[in-house]
Amino acid sequence: MAITLIADSGATKAEWCLLQNGKKKSIYTQGISPYFLNTEQITNLLNKELAPRLKQVEVDEIYYYGTGCANAANARSVKRALHNVFAGAYAEVTHDLAAAARALCGRQKGIACILGTGSNSCYYNGKRIVKNSPGLGYVLGDEGSGAYLGKKVIQYYLYGTFDEELRGRFDLTYTTNATEILENVYKKPLPNRYLAGFTKFLAENRGHYMVENIIEDGLNDFFFTHLCKYKEIWSLPVSFTGGVAFGFKDVIQQLCNSYEFELGNVMKNPMEGLVAFHTK
Repeated sequence: MAITLIADSGATKAEWCLLQNGKKKSIYTQGISPYFLNTEQITNLLNKELAPRLKQVEVDEIYYYGTGCANAANARSVKRALHNVFAGAYAEVTHDLAAAARALCGRQKGIACILGTGSNSCYYNGKRIVKNSPGLGYVLGDEGSGAYLGKKVIQYYLYGTFDEELRGRFDLTYTTNATEILENVYKKPLPNRYLAGFTKFLAENRGHYMVENIIEDGLNDFFFTHLCKYKEIWSLPVSFTGGVAFGFKDVIQQLCNSYEFELGNVMKNPMEGLVAFHTK
């Protein structure tokens, strides 16, 4: 029986699942975004964080699903890095949206969405992705994502929009200032990951009307901008994966009710669904 390695990599973290003799082993590394990391850097990351956890295991096949891999050049870069580390293995590299579609819908038709550090969506016909509302990244798009919601938190803080209570909570949670925030956003690497980190503040302060407004408005922007573009959404379930979707699934349900969409699966991450897909 082939030894299989399945990878689900976002920009923030990556989950790897080793399937060997009917058993599963999960390994976590930092995320891999080929927009920010080149082949050599990805190779170094894999050698440092993944390979030592797979000692004496000869991997036969790798199914890698990753952010940024819809871009052919990025996919080739990741594939080269995988072959650098796992020289004899078959490697299939595709994007994180394919992972969401296969994990959430299996071999059934549906609308599949990612709401994590970034956001994306597609119509999946049970075999392949047929339509995709374009993902423009955290600068121009990523509505409803962690980076999008985190940006709103920072705006409310820096513009002085938070009331005294919320500003006090923010200052207790983060020992930072405007100069440090702007440096992290505009000068340091991985600003999308930095921004997404502020969704934790939203999760920890549920119930405050400003927090609820940020969450609902940010997720509604995703529904209105992307989901309403699919004519299929009126007859098929819409499913979600990602930390933002899972953490705020009550708001997702409310929005589905308001838009009269049928809510399907909501998964924190797609790995369980991917294991089922690749073992059937």
